[in-house]
Amino acid sequence: MSTIIEQPSLLHRLRPFFSGFDGLLLLAVLMLAAMGLVVMYSAGYDHGTRFVDHGRNMLLAATVMFLIAQVPPQQLMRLALPIYALGVVLLVGVALFGITRKGATRWLDLGLIVAQPSEIMKIAMPLMLAWWFQRREGQLRALDFLVAGLLLAVPVGLIMKQPDLGTSLLVLAGGLYVMFFAGLSWKLILPVVLAGSIGVVALIVLGDTLCEPGMDWVVLHDYQKQRVCTLLDPTRDPLGKGFHILQGMIAIGSGGLGGKGFMNGTQTHLEFIPERTTDFIFAAVGEEFGFLGGLMLLGCFSFLILRGLVIAAEAPMLFSRLLAGAITLGFFTYAMVNIGMVSGILPVVGIPLPFISYGGTAMVTLGLGLGMLMSIARSRGLMQR
Repeated sequence: MSTIIEQPSLLHRLRPFFSGFDGLLLLAVLMLAAMGLVVMYSAGYDHGTRFVDHGRNMLLAATVMFLIAQVPPQQLMRLALPIYALGVVLLVGVALFGITRKGATRWLDLGLIVAQPSEIMKIAMPLMLAWWFQRREGQLRALDFLVAGLLLAVPVGLIMKQPDLGTSLLVLAGGLYVMFFAGLSWKLILPVVLAGSIGVVALIVLGDTLCEPGMDWVVLHDYQKQRVCTLLDPTRDPLGKGFHILQGMIAIGSGGLGGKGFMNGTQTHLEFIPERTTDFIFAAVGEEFGFLGGLMLLGCFSFLILRGLVIAAEAPMLFSRLLAGAITLGFFTYAMVNIGMVSGILPVVGIPLPFISYGGTAMVTLGLGLGMLMSIARSRGLMQR
């Protein structure tokens, strides 16, 4: 009598690839993606294929997230040093042979593609420092934090030289988050915070004097100085440097409590908001969906960040905890800086709003980060079974 062996169904064969995925994290991402598509449809309705391209970028990021989620944290740890080294080599290549556009040298022609290597460092930096502290676990000394600071300073310095203040701040923040979670002493943190606070107060008090024509700030490029001065008083040049901030504030303020309604934003659709599908898309959110819409968006980001921190806290090894914590607070930095600059609280530094702003490279970077978070959550779930 012959034995009949049933072939497993396609769903049964695919189930291991999806098992262990963190449902709450996925829910937070889906909510933000849905809001991103709705806002992009309105803000980019007359920008050709922006909406379609935004959806395509999201699918690409989702594919990257799915693939990276299959890579165990131990394997990610082995890739840390090669990815970091590759990123630094490409940044040096940019400094030597880079392509200059609009006064900035940020791109490198690799033959098949023109790449922006600084984007790699947003992920490579926390990955590298998490690997470094994992190797030093149980025997951390002040020298180890000094080495970590040097590893951080090299790419940040190369990116600032391009110049690209926004990306350099994100890379710097990612590295500092890892060092903080690794146990950096408050004795070193508080003096920096205090010095920064004193600097901000001095800048506000002496702003009129420091922003006079011909005043050289030495440490900042002229365009960066203009951004800070515009933040202090956007009416100084309302039709020039201050136009972005003023129009963003007008759009957000005109939305009121409930907004003007979907597709009814006058500042958005009459093109008063510059870069309304990229850096200043939150102004379109505020105008069309009002304070409540903005609050809902902030709630989704808060949900994502809280879930990421829970994943970090429950991770089984130091590398995973540091990496998950840094990636999660990276999302916080993206959102805080973008919303702050559109609202006139922070200088304009060209940082997109995660999942909402248009941009393929930034979306893929987000997919990489989420994939690593999923990998860490998935490994924890599989270990508990």
